[in-house]
Amino acid sequence: MTINKSQNWHVIERLGSSGDGACLIDGTLHYVPGVLPGEKVRLSFDGHIKSILELQNASPDRATPSCSLFGLCGGCSLQHVSLPALLKWKTERIVAALKQVGFTNLPDAEQFQSQPKTRRRMDFALQRIDGGIILGLHQRAGNPVNMTECSLLHPDLFKLLDPLRECLAQIGALTGSGGLFVNLLDTGPDLLLEIPAQLSSSDKAKLADFARQANIARISWRSKLGDEPETIVQWKPVFHHFGSVKVAIPPGAFLQVSQDAENALVSAVLKGLPSFNKKDIAHELYAGNGTFSFALGERARVFAYEGSKDAFEALKLASHGTRVEAHHRDLKRQPLLPQDLKTSRVVILDPPFVGAGKQMDFLAQSAVKDVIYVSCNPNILIKDLMPLQKSGFEVLQVSVIDQFLWSADTETVVTLTRDQKRLKKARKNAC
Repeated sequence: MTINKSQNWHVIERLGSSGDGACLIDGTLHYVPGVLPGEKVRLSFDGHIKSILELQNASPDRATPSCSLFGLCGGCSLQHVSLPALLKWKTERIVAALKQVGFTNLPDAEQFQSQPKTRRRMDFALQRIDGGIILGLHQRAGNPVNMTECSLLHPDLFKLLDPLRECLAQIGALTGSGGLFVNLLDTGPDLLLEIPAQLSSSDKAKLADFARQANIARISWRSKLGDEPETIVQWKPVFHHFGSVKVAIPPGAFLQVSQDAENALVSAVLKGLPSFNKKDIAHELYAGNGTFSFALGERARVFAYEGSKDAFEALKLASHGTRVEAHHRDLKRQPLLPQDLKTSRVVILDPPFVGAGKQMDFLAQSAVKDVIYVSCNPNILIKDLMPLQKSGFEVLQVSVIDQFLWSADTETVVTLTRDQKRLKKARKNAC
């Protein structure tokens, strides 16, 4: 028979990897959303935590959530944490991950935190209900919540939500649930609609009318993730700049979630580069549409590898007249081998959330002396960097970029080297 622990107090010991507070109940670790280390909570508990009944010893790091949807909408799980404390926790988590890999004598991490209401990329959920459309983000393991306010989203995107609801309510193909992927480009919002049912000619006409009324250059559609998008309407050019280079961005393309975070990431990557001469080659893996490519191309000749056909074609088209040479290659199925990297002065890689996999083993086995690794997943960072640590790489620089405000996610740029001259110089400067 399960004993109800509602009368017992439990001390929150730390935050887990998802940002929930960890506490011991009868020797078993449980995670409690919405609490902070040092706080005492009384819980409704019958083998699983149901709710917080009472809280004592409120942490000095506790903040008042800025959004009334907090706790319901799944977009922010940590608005009860002050932003300085959140950045500190994320930095400590990255440092702990690097130590777990085996790196020692780590430099102090450089830090950057995005501002609220700067998010320019969002993957929305859609749900038809009686009387209209829900457009928002999912509850934590639940149904979508209508986004009636948001502390994250750029104002130029937020102001579109009500007109979008009105338009989508008239789309006959949207009979149940769907998705809407939105990027804020230099040419304005770019929309990719994901609905299982085929759009009718009437649906397409309504979307085309809405695009012109709302000054949206392009609206595309696909039936499911992985399908080739179909452009429903495009009535003016669609592009985005990476540095001074204009790129014709494909529908649903990956962008860093805010411009200021992208700037911080590019700055950290450039700072981590070794000294170049005019003949040096940099290999960039998982190049995407060119977030880093063209900035790197101002320093060296860049061989940029990308597996997505659409992203590769955009990168290749934009690279004419630059020092960037685009290559189409699925690095998961066909990673670069040590001999492929023999001309490389440095390798820069920004793998997907699941990491670089076998590519890291071949990179460690190569003669490459300098690596700049960009990661959005601290757990995968540990796995990916292990081969480099075992092959003699040391950490020269760490940058923690908190572009995912009020979530447990974080972005990291780690500069690594096994170049003894660089290591000697870094040690001398540290003294």
